[in-house]
Amino acid sequence: MQALERTYSNNYWITIIFMILLLVIFVLKLTNPEKLKGYAFSLLSKSFIEDEVEEDTSYFNSFQIFISLFSGLVLSMVLYNFLIFYSKQFTNSFFSFCIIFLSVFFYFMIKWGIEYLLSIVFKIKKRVRFFLVSKFSYLYSICFFLFLGVVLVQYSQLSTRFLLFFSILLFFTRFLLHFFNNKKLIFSKLFYFILYLCAFEIAPLLILFKLMF
Repeated sequence: MQALERTYSNNYWITIIFMILLLVIFVLKLTNPEKLKGYAFSLLSKSFIEDEVEEDTSYFNSFQIFISLFSGLVLSMVLYNFLIFYSKQFTNSFFSFCIIFLSVFFYFMIKWGIEYLLSIVFKIKKRVRFFLVSKFSYLYSICFFLFLGVVLVQYSQLSTRFLLFFSILLFFTRFLLHFFNNKKLIFSKLFYFILYLCAFEIAPLLILFKLMF
């Protein structure tokens, strides 16, 4: 795909989205400042993830709901920037962003819901809890860094290419950390891990990519 320089117009709503994201961070800090700090820097701290596994808190508390909302909005802004930059057919509008956000939000909700249900049905919740907690903890962490990247691209001279390379670096780091911190489980169940990777990670992303492009 050929990158096309495109200018932003009527971007007042983007500023509103950024304000909402800052408000969500404020709410998270009021709710649990230690947990907010832990998730933000979980890429650098395995001990926080181990504490979360030991704590065995619910996935459906208010803190998890707000941080999931934050992550969904940030990832949607990242995708929006990529589509504006690379796609001729993509419309630069708030409506287009809403479609992206709903797609991202339901993608993660359905994916995480199925993973959680399968862990209950097959009675492997305790065995895979660190795997699941580390996965979404690393995702939350890179979303805080991506938020800074999106703001810099939007309000500075940095181009969308910077955001692309920055995103690739963060997701690659997440993959490496997740793999090495779960290598014992992965290698002991390598066949099932490959099936999981194809069914829950690669295939849904390909479908989402096809729908958007």
